[in-house]
Amino acid sequence: MKVRVLYFARLRERFGLAEENLELGGTTAADLVAQLQARGGVWAEDLAAGRAFRVAVNQEIVALDAVLTDNVEVAIFPPVTGG
Repeated sequence: MKVRVLYFARLRERFGLAEENLELGGTTAADLVAQLQARGGVWAEDLAAGRAFRVAVNQEIVALDAVLTDNVEVAIFPPVTGG
């Protein structure tokens, strides 16, 4: 399944990418995160369990167990604070 992945804020800076198109080997947001973690280095560090980041599918925040479908847009970003 193909997905478009967008990276924001510090993750975009750390990964050196704003977006990419990937062939996903699984069906959930967790599978996507695991696939990215498998790249090692900053990918494994910044997407590790316990690190603060959020996932949105087609602009709606979802849990990692969310099922993805072909050609969705997935955004990965740090939590947003402010006021």
